[in-house]
Amino acid sequence: MQRDPRLQLGPVLGVSGAHLVNDLLTLGLVPALLPMFKATHGLSYAQTGLILFCCYLTTSVLQPVFGILTDYRSQPCLLPVSVLLTGIGLVATGFVTSFAGLLAGVCVSGLASGAFHPEAARCAYLAAGDARATSQAIFQFGGNIGQALGPLMVPLFLISTGLRGLAWFIVPTILASALCTNMIPWYQRHVRAEHARRAVLPGENNAPGMAILMSVTMLRSWTSVGVVVFLPFFYINVLHLPLGQSLLYSFCFVCAGATGTLVGGLVSDRVGYKRLLIGSLAAAAPFLWFLPQARGALAVMILVLLGLILYAPFSASVVFSQLLLPRRIGLASGLNIGFAIGAGGLAAALLGAAADRFGIEPVFHAMFVMPILGALVATLLPSDQALRRRRTGRIPAPDAAADNL
Repeated sequence: MQRDPRLQLGPVLGVSGAHLVNDLLTLGLVPALLPMFKATHGLSYAQTGLILFCCYLTTSVLQPVFGILTDYRSQPCLLPVSVLLTGIGLVATGFVTSFAGLLAGVCVSGLASGAFHPEAARCAYLAAGDARATSQAIFQFGGNIGQALGPLMVPLFLISTGLRGLAWFIVPTILASALCTNMIPWYQRHVRAEHARRAVLPGENNAPGMAILMSVTMLRSWTSVGVVVFLPFFYINVLHLPLGQSLLYSFCFVCAGATGTLVGGLVSDRVGYKRLLIGSLAAAAPFLWFLPQARGALAVMILVLLGLILYAPFSASVVFSQLLLPRRIGLASGLNIGFAIGAGGLAAALLGAAADRFGIEPVFHAMFVMPILGALVATLLPSDQALRRRRTGRIPAPDAAADNL
């Protein structure tokens, strides 16, 4: 069964909109709320890092599991139900009175978000046609915009309302859930066609290549999460800036990252996924080195450029994982997106503990090493051009020498 080569923009935009709300509720708001959680509940840096660790771990841990399950049998009801539970869990964090209750609300929201991502990524895959990275870029753009809006919500809204103002976020939650419900008939038709096509699809899964890609994803995620989580603390405690201003710096970084995700997806369909991974990670290191010394407009410029560069390979890495596991699209998406989130949560916990021991400034200075290591590991990946040829079966699989850049 032939796949439609055209990009179906309507479904991609729909799932991207739901992704925006989902990631606003978890990866956008939870990191931005850490200073408020810390002040309200009297937490340490390690405890604030543990909150984000729980958020990222629960958001990531179910993604490969749901990816495996949905590779065999699709679960379209997961899309509206998971978005709804994501919002309910977050709203609950505004009303709890204990650290344990706070962790519980974050975990409910994170688990629901973890169930959402593999099915949503599959929707973007089914609607992609031949423009796979472009479709994933649009899908990820929605999620990254949601992450960018999180830091902006605090100074514009939640500082004045307090944590109980989170109750208002039930409104976009319900709207996103309704949007996902409306997409179910289209999704069911296309997933049946994809299962029939996959039965005759050439290509084998590449587990060693996937392990290398996961290592690269971990190092990229550690870098981006380190900036998002600890930049506000660096500006508050080292430069003595107010909370609202420090979060606006984070907004500049994540918003630029959303743009970088979209541009990177468009570019990677032409220049190659491996080249984009190596180039973007290597280019990010100098900006991370200079960022702690920058002030004012220069800091904003560096943050914008760093966000554009560091997030550029995000959608390319998702498509790369689907090339590495062509018979397990749900698992590939769940592993790549979920592992990035889980690795980011681990980074938050470890960097938080390091900041308690050594101070926030030396930890922030040391982060430039991570993208350099990521670029070096990425050179071990197979060529994505060779993977595409194996998948289509147009020519015999090349030998190992052809897997170089």
